[in-house]
Amino acid sequence: MPLTQTNNTTKNLLILHFTVFIWGFTGILGALISINAVQMVWYRVMIASITLFLYFILSKTSIKVSRKQFLQFIFTGSLVALHWILFFHAIKVSTVSVTLVCLSSFTLFTAILEPLMKRQRMQTGDVVIGFIIILGIYLIFKFETKYTLGIIFGLSAAVASALFSVINSSLVQKSEARIISFYEITGAFFWITLYRLFDKSLLTETFNLSGSDWLYLFLLGTVCTALAYVAGVGVMRYLSAFRVALITNLEPVYGILLAFLFFGNKETMTPGFYVGAVLILGAVFLYPIYKKRRNQF
Repeated sequence: MPLTQTNNTTKNLLILHFTVFIWGFTGILGALISINAVQMVWYRVMIASITLFLYFILSKTSIKVSRKQFLQFIFTGSLVALHWILFFHAIKVSTVSVTLVCLSSFTLFTAILEPLMKRQRMQTGDVVIGFIIILGIYLIFKFETKYTLGIIFGLSAAVASALFSVINSSLVQKSEARIISFYEITGAFFWITLYRLFDKSLLTETFNLSGSDWLYLFLLGTVCTALAYVAGVGVMRYLSAFRVALITNLEPVYGILLAFLFFGNKETMTPGFYVGAVLILGAVFLYPIYKKRRNQF
């Protein structure tokens, strides 16, 4: 491999690791921000949507799409909104560690939903990986009963994430990923705004947040959402899907380590939780390896 190409690969691997680290930091911000999950996601998608729009203007990127694509992206945005609301609510009622491990079951739900939605046959390996993840989830439920509500919301967030990921795997064949992201995030803002108008919470919104909340929300909307997404998409041009999938699976690991650093004893769990977490994370890491080998035969 030429030196220039090696350096380019190394640079993009570092960018991807940093991006995944930022995604892991999202859970920390969710725990630090004092407002509820619906408000938090509303601010997040508003800031991210504005940031991406400015990025497209400065980079002179056309965001023109067909009417059909626009509607598809906006409606998919409702799933993005649901996923983030469930994710942050799970953190509020449990811990960052519990939520991130439950979110890792995204692999299981994708393996189930993708063949169903695309009318494909489910592979035996997918079933085996799925059973390992289910066993891990069972252990977490059994040993962390005080976080049952958080586990349920975390798993629900994983289902919503799997749903829009399967949908996006089809949409991305006809549109650029960053354009899809912009419209879906804007769609998320639209749907949450409608919901907040319906429950009248937006009509009483004072925007009188603490300085720390504004800072964390700004970081959440710009660095952890808009910037991280653009960077994540950019490296996909230079790295294989296998490498991207494998490194992306480090998100809960980074997040859990950061949670211990920020919150200490609050993130300490029972031994049963860690056994379940190892099973889930182990299965999640094995999945792209299994997929790569399966595609070679």
